[in-house]
Amino acid sequence: MNLMLKANPNPNPKDDAKKSRTVDLGNGSSVIYVPRFLAYDVAWKFFNYLDNHIPWTRPTLRVFGRSCTQPRDTCYIASAGLPDLIYSGYQPHAYSWDDFPPLKDILDAVHKMLPGSTFNSLLLNRYKGGNDYVGWHSDDEKLYGSTPEIASVSFGCERDFILKKKSGKSSQERRSDDKPPLKRSRKSSQDDQHSFMLKHGSLLVMRGNTQRDWLHSVPKRAKPETTRINLTFRLVLQE
Repeated sequence: MNLMLKANPNPNPKDDAKKSRTVDLGNGSSVIYVPRFLAYDVAWKFFNYLDNHIPWTRPTLRVFGRSCTQPRDTCYIASAGLPDLIYSGYQPHAYSWDDFPPLKDILDAVHKMLPGSTFNSLLLNRYKGGNDYVGWHSDDEKLYGSTPEIASVSFGCERDFILKKKSGKSSQERRSDDKPPLKRSRKSSQDDQHSFMLKHGSLLVMRGNTQRDWLHSVPKRAKPETTRINLTFRLVLQE
C-alpha cells in the first residue's frame, strides 16, 4: 500500500528549523517539537491506515498489585532479535515492520528529520476520546539504556502532552494508568512543568536525561470526542 509519504515539503532547511521549538529542560534534558512534521493531507492518509489496519488491543495491566484495563489501545512493532518489552506486567506481541509497510515510511521520515538518530521499535497508542489517557510515567525501562531518545508522531485529535519534573533524581514513580494526572497547580513553577499541544502530523522528541529526570502524561480531557493515534519510536539496545 503506497501512501506517497511526504515530510512537510520545504526547500529551505532553515525555514523548517524556524517552525520547530526546542526546550532546554536543564541538566542534560531537552525536548524538540515540530508541529508540521508531516504534510496535512498525507498525515490523514496515515491516520486512516493506522485506525483501520493496525491490530489494536486494550490489554489488562497489573498496577500497584491490582488488575486494570489500559485506558487506550496499543500495538507494538520491533525489529527481529530484540529483547522483549514488558511494562506493568504486560508483554505485547512484537509485530514485524514488514507486517505494516507504511510504518517503515514514517520511520524513514523520522530518521531523515533526526540525522544521527536510530530507532528499531515502535509503540503505537490509540486514544478513542477524552476519557482515554496515559498517566504520569517515564520511559526508563532498562532495554532503552540510560539516556533514551524517543520520537513521538501524532495523528488526529489534538491532545495535551505534559512534562513535570520528578521530585528527585532517585524518583521511581512509574506509570499509573488507573489514576489520571491532575491539572497543573497554579503554584507550580514554570521550570518544573511544560505543556505541548500535539497537533495532527506533529513530531515531538525527548532527549538526554528526560526519562531520568522528568515524567510525562496525556491527561483526560472533557472536550475531545474524536480519535488520536500516537507513534513513539524507540531504540532497544541489543543484549
